[in-house]
Amino acid sequence: MKLEGYYSSGQFARLANVSVRTIRFYDAKNILKPSYIAPSGARFYTDSDLARLQQILLLKYLGFSLDDIQKLTIKETDLPLMVNSLRLQKKLIQDRIEQMEQVEQAIDSTIEEIRDSHEIDWSHMLHLIHLTNRENRLRRQYQDASNINARIRLHRNYSVNPQGWFPWIFQQCHIKDHAKILELGCGNGALWYENIEKIPPNCHIILSDISSGMLSDARRNIGKDDPRFTFEQFDCQDIPYDDHIFHLILANHLLFYLDETGHTLSQVCRTLLPDGTFVCSTYGRHHMREISELVTGFDRHITLSDEILYYKFGLENGKNILSEFFSSVECIQYEDAIEIHDPQPLIDYILSCHGNQNQYLLDRYRDFRNYVEKQTKKGFHITKEAGIFVCRP
Repeated sequence: MKLEGYYSSGQFARLANVSVRTIRFYDAKNILKPSYIAPSGARFYTDSDLARLQQILLLKYLGFSLDDIQKLTIKETDLPLMVNSLRLQKKLIQDRIEQMEQVEQAIDSTIEEIRDSHEIDWSHMLHLIHLTNRENRLRRQYQDASNINARIRLHRNYSVNPQGWFPWIFQQCHIKDHAKILELGCGNGALWYENIEKIPPNCHIILSDISSGMLSDARRNIGKDDPRFTFEQFDCQDIPYDDHIFHLILANHLLFYLDETGHTLSQVCRTLLPDGTFVCSTYGRHHMREISELVTGFDRHITLSDEILYYKFGLENGKNILSEFFSSVECIQYEDAIEIHDPQPLIDYILSCHGNQNQYLLDRYRDFRNYVEKQTKKGFHITKEAGIFVCRP
C-alpha cells in the first residue's frame, strides 16, 4: 500500500538512519506515534514525524531520559512552537560544550599532576565527577531559562511604555562608579545586558542565581570577559559574603518565590553597607489579569500559578514586610500595559507559567492556538501593575 506523503516504518527508519526496532520502541513508549495506522495495522509516518524524531535523537544523544524527552519535544506541527523547542535544544548544546571544555581542563590538570608528583589529587577527581554529573540537572535548569525568556519577550516587544522594565529599574538604582553590587536571582542577566553601556567602568557586580543554567545564560548574554562581572551560584537565603560590603543589592521578582522571605531580608541587611540600598521588585493584584481570564475562558480548570504570589510579597503588602528590616521603604510604580495582536508570544508566555496549564493545553495545543487567535484578532489589552521598593537601613 502506498500513501502520498507517508512513509512506511521501514522507509521512515532508513530516512532517519535508525532501525525499525527503534521506531517501534518509541511508538510503544508513546514518544513518537505514527500519523496513520492502516486497518491492517501497518504504521505510516510523515515529514513532521521525521522532525520530531530528529528532536528525540538529539535529546537522547544529550543524555536525557525518555520522560524528559516526552516533555521537551512537541506534539504538533507548529513552526513557532518548533522554534522555541529548537532554541531550548541549542541552549542545551551550548551548555554541554562548556561542560565538556571544563571536563577536558580537569582531565589535563589531573594528568599534569600525576606526571609532576606521581600522585592523584582526589579533590580534582571529585570536581571532574561533579562536572560529568551536571547533565542530570540540565533539563529543569534550561526549561526555567526558556520560560523566563518567553516572559521577557512578551514584555519587551509589546509593552506600551517606551522605556522598558530593565532600563527603568536601572535608572532607579543610580549606580555610581566603584560601587559593589549584588543581584540575587539574576536570571538571564537582562537587567545588565540591556544597560551594558550605562554601567560605570569600575563597578564590581556579582550576579547570583540558584540555577547554574540561568548563570550560563547570563554569562553568555553579558560576555565572559567583562571584568565588571562575577557569576556565582548560591541560594539567596544563605548569602556567602561578609557583613556590610555591598552598596547595592537587587532582587527582581524574587522574594515572592521564597519560603523564608524574612531570612533572606535579614541576610540582605547583614551584607548591605549602612548607607547602602536594597531594590526589590514585585507586582500587584491586577497584574496580567486578562491573561488569567483568557485561559480560564478556554478551560476553567487552568491556573497559571500554583499559588497567588502577590499574597506572599506584592505591591499591596510589601512595604509592611520590608519595614520590619529597613528604616526607609519607598514604593515606586512602573506605568505600563501590553497591547498585542500576535497570538504566539502570548501563548509562549502562558506555557511558561508555573501553574497547571501544560497539563490541559499541550494535548489541545492547536485548539488553544485557534482560540487565542480569535481573542487577539482585534487587539488584546493586558494590565501591568508592577513596581519596586527602594529600601535603606
